[in-house]
Amino acid sequence: MKAKILDINGKEKGSIELPKAFSEKVREDIVAKVIEARKTKQPYAPSPVAGKQHAARGKIKHLRHVWKSGYGRGRSRVPRKQMSRRGSQFVQIAAEVPNARGGIRAHPPKIISMINTKKINKKEMRIALASALSATTNEKLVGNKYEKLKDKKISNLPLVVESKIISLKTKELISSLKKILGDLFEVAIKKRKIRSGKGKLRGRKYKKNAGLLLVTGNKEKIKTNVIEVKNVKGLNVTDLTKGGVGRLTMYTEEAINELKERTKW
Repeated sequence: MKAKILDINGKEKGSIELPKAFSEKVREDIVAKVIEARKTKQPYAPSPVAGKQHAARGKIKHLRHVWKSGYGRGRSRVPRKQMSRRGSQFVQIAAEVPNARGGIRAHPPKIISMINTKKINKKEMRIALASALSATTNEKLVGNKYEKLKDKKISNLPLVVESKIISLKTKELISSLKKILGDLFEVAIKKRKIRSGKGKLRGRKYKKNAGLLLVTGNKEKIKTNVIEVKNVKGLNVTDLTKGGVGRLTMYTEEAINELKERTKW
């Protein structure tokens, strides 16, 4: 399978042989399995000693069927800490239990439930990566992924550009992308907007799109915030499938050559 190499003005410069992974069958089920296995969540929970840190003078009582327990005095049988004593008179207050002041939380979040222990086989990981790469060449999958591209004709996939693109400044890069992408440009640039509704108050004020992914060679570097950039070594299934398979992806000539080495299975 061959692809056209485009220059920074969007004109055909030559052609390049693509790695075999780009012509593999797209296994969306295995891709979904890999994404699920790679999910991470920041664990959160109360302190293990929260609700159990009594004052130094307080002494917790769990006793029953003894005169100190308060049996027969019309008091609820809950753990109590002893605040003071005068002979056989005790000043005790409820402690530790959820219904007591300063007690532990009832059914708090548990860290162990938030740790993802799912694993994935090496062979499945390879199939998922090949599927994700292959999906970037599939015009139907790319068109279905983006609402704005459903009625537009998509061609020249996968997008392969000369390595000169990494030397462009931001304004020149945007101008070059317009020429290369044409109608695809409107979904290529990363955009951020303020979310509607109460989510703004809950730590998720902004919504942003994934934008174009530019895959570069391991030694190629580019500084830009308008698109996402990944090198071949750090490229994974999650990068290629943000929001589903068929992400709009552009590869440099050097990246294609290095992908041939990486996908020799």
